[in-house]
Amino acid sequence: MPFDISEFRAQMVGDGARPNLFEVTMPYPAFSSPGAATEKMTFMAKSAQLPGSSIGVVQQQYFGRELKFAGNRVFQDWSVNVVNDEDFVIRNALERWLNGINSHTFNTRFPGILAPSSYTVDSNVFQYGKMGDIIKKYKFIGMFPVDVSPIDVDWGANDVFEEFSVTFAYQWWTSEDDGVI
Repeated sequence: MPFDISEFRAQMVGDGARPNLFEVTMPYPAFSSPGAATEKMTFMAKSAQLPGSSIGVVQQQYFGRELKFAGNRVFQDWSVNVVNDEDFVIRNALERWLNGINSHTFNTRFPGILAPSSYTVDSNVFQYGKMGDIIKKYKFIGMFPVDVSPIDVDWGANDVFEEFSVTFAYQWWTSEDDGVI
C-alpha cells in the first residue's frame, strides 16, 4: 500500500544515500603544470554530479505513424563547482590546460599536444556511505575542460569564498556496478 509509512521505512535499509558524502579525484595533463592541483581538487570540489544516462532515439515514419527505435548512448558534459583558494592552484592549472588545447593568442595548440591522449585524463567521482566506505564509483574516460566559468567579485560579498564551475567533455563513463571498471 503506498501510504504505509512502515513499508517505506522497511525499504530504506541503508538509511538513504547522502549527497554530501562524495569525492572527486582528477589528474591533470603534465603540460598544465598541475603541481598541487590534483590533490587540492579532491578537497576543493564543492559539488559535482553522479552522471546521468541517456540513449538517443531514432525516429522512422511508416504509413503516417512515427516509430521509435533505440539509438546510441549520449554522454552529457560533466560540471564541477570548485572553491577557489588564494593560491589559485586549481584555476591556474585549468586555465593552462585550456590554453594548451587552444591558446588565447595564436589559436593553436602547445607543441606536442596532438593526440587526444595528450590533453585528456580519466577522472573519478566516489559516493561514500555513512561509514566511510565507497558505495559507488564512476570513472570518466577521456575527459578535458571545455568551460571554466568566470569568478564573480563583489564589494558586498562578505563571509563567502570565491567559487567557479568547470565543465568537462568526456568520451564515456563507467560504473563500478556494471563490471566494466
